[in-house]
Amino acid sequence: MINPVELFVGLRYLRAKRRTRFVSFITLISLLGVALGVAALIVILSVMNGFEGELRTRLLSMAAHGQVAHTAGPVQDWRTLRDRIEANADIVAAAPLVQIEGMIRSGRELRAVMAHGIDPEFEVTLAETPINLLEGELASLQPGSRNMILGRILAIELGLRVGDSIVLLIPRPVGDGTMEPVLERFVLSGVFEAGLQEHDASLALISGADAAGILGLGDGRAAIRFRANDVMAAPAVADALAAELGDGITATNWTIENASYFRAIRIEKMMMSLILSLIIGVAAFNIVASLVMVVTDKTNDIAVLRTLGMRASGVVKVFFVQGAVIGWAGVLIGVVLGVVLAINVPVIVPFLEQTLGFQIMPGDVFYVTRIPSELETADVVVIAVAAFLLTSLATLYPARRAALVNPAAALRYE
Repeated sequence: MINPVELFVGLRYLRAKRRTRFVSFITLISLLGVALGVAALIVILSVMNGFEGELRTRLLSMAAHGQVAHTAGPVQDWRTLRDRIEANADIVAAAPLVQIEGMIRSGRELRAVMAHGIDPEFEVTLAETPINLLEGELASLQPGSRNMILGRILAIELGLRVGDSIVLLIPRPVGDGTMEPVLERFVLSGVFEAGLQEHDASLALISGADAAGILGLGDGRAAIRFRANDVMAAPAVADALAAELGDGITATNWTIENASYFRAIRIEKMMMSLILSLIIGVAAFNIVASLVMVVTDKTNDIAVLRTLGMRASGVVKVFFVQGAVIGWAGVLIGVVLGVVLAINVPVIVPFLEQTLGFQIMPGDVFYVTRIPSELETADVVVIAVAAFLLTSLATLYPARRAALVNPAAALRYE
């Protein structure tokens, strides 16, 4: 424990005298460096969390939290399976799906496409947020209608408007193991915008019955998609469904299907954290330098304290108090500043854009035109604790050096 004398002396050394102004300046720079590093880490991680949440929302706007399928082939009695899935307390809604990979052609333009065969009556309950339809209605995808809804970018690249004819080219296996092309004609009945390149540039929506007929599934469907009460609990819900529905059933979730996106964000967050942690590291070295200079300046004072009976461990505590106050004050200021900035990023960024006369994320380049921010308590706690430990460790070398001062040698010429 630190006794009152050690605490008093340690705090007293924080006060600058005329001859130690430079040391105090270094101390102030160290404190501000720690505060800046902590605040920058909190703000950057909050912004990265915001982008991750934005990406997750956009990915799931045209997808589901997970899906269930038969290992042996299509789901023929899909209505019964859907009702069983939707009966689960952790499931909000479920809807059938048929996926078709192929090429889409209009005039001389040809593009790769992933066609989703959906049933509008179930799809409207599955989507957490309504599908952003720029033109047309989801209800137009009725069985036998041969209507199709395309992503905005795909429709622009093909030069299509509502009412135009589209040809869907898909490969179909024949008896001898080879593939033959099949041409199916559709009419563009709508255009959607999900705000994600993968969806807007390569996704098409058609009737589930039409898709099943093209693939020869009869009244069957390829899979049943579901939406869970909690998106983060989707992996556990998918595993529970697979166990509940028995053998021959497989279940996947959005974290597997979109793992590459979120792995990239995690790597970016880790690299940004490491880079910004260098600011705190430099500030910690400044603390070491300033305390070493204090030890050199206070050598005679240390010797007097030792002759008055203070132990070496007491001297260590004196300089630990001094360094800890610098580091901990910097961490506290940084946490307060970082939390305030992270919460107000949506307000601060537009103000800076208006003041400086430029847009950080222009709409003609990025899907996201605002800087999102999502402050997580766990990030703040981890950053604060790590900074506390780092700045505390920075005091050990100077404090140990002070404890090794020889009183007789220091006071020899006094």
